[in-house]
Amino acid sequence: MPNSMQGKTVLVTGATNGIGLAAARELAARGARMVLVSRNQQKCVTVAEQIKTQTGNSQVEYITADLSTQAGVQQTAHEFKKHHTHLDILLNNAGAIFMTRQVSRDGIEMTFALNHLNYFHLTILLMDVLKASGAARVINVASDAHRGQKLNFDDLQCEKGYNGMTAYGRSKLANVLFTYELARKLEGTHVTANALHPGFVASGFGRNNGALARVVLRLLNPVALDPEEGAETGIYLASSPAVEGVSGKYFVDSKTVDSDPASVDRVAAEKLWQASLEMIV
Repeated sequence: MPNSMQGKTVLVTGATNGIGLAAARELAARGARMVLVSRNQQKCVTVAEQIKTQTGNSQVEYITADLSTQAGVQQTAHEFKKHHTHLDILLNNAGAIFMTRQVSRDGIEMTFALNHLNYFHLTILLMDVLKASGAARVINVASDAHRGQKLNFDDLQCEKGYNGMTAYGRSKLANVLFTYELARKLEGTHVTANALHPGFVASGFGRNNGALARVVLRLLNPVALDPEEGAETGIYLASSPAVEGVSGKYFVDSKTVDSDPASVDRVAAEKLWQASLEMIV
């Protein structure tokens, strides 16, 4: 679909690897002005140049920032607004799994900080440029790992016993709860918010957890999707006219499906919103 995104400005976080890179490359190929966000400056430079060469689109920029930190999120929003007055697509994709408990520079448990608070904080900071863009779209990469999970509001940061898979699943539940609450708060505007499950994708995800994790992930690669397949739903939500005006939905394979019952708990969604606000002020 050449030039179908011409005139659109798209910001993708976690854009130098995996599905973030695949989505950024495809949207650039369709003519979008791309802003890539990653914490590694050299990878940003290399990937931006690769995308320009591969797509023939010279409108590829980057912002180097660590989105696990509040300063990094604020820097991203500030740098973006220095050069842009509108944003058509915000694709919140950056995330990771941490099998041992770590804390961010702000003292927040790392899974919660990077996988949820980053999405929440960046979206809030960019809301003015999203609203200035007319029919803008917020797309949150969640996961079916949210199924069967429940947030513990007395221990959001997993201080009373840490399990990496549980912390990850809860962070993905937070993504869906946030998406639905955001969609409700955006009613009456032209900005939509949707979440997606990309599938199990062969990428760099999870390899920050040591040699054993890398071996396990390598063994699973034959049954995993490639990044281009994993990016398809995000690309669909960013570009398809079929989802214009569609908001507050959960997508798998570019189709709406029901998310876990815990994700439609409005009381939990509002509590999470308020708890997240308190963490970023």
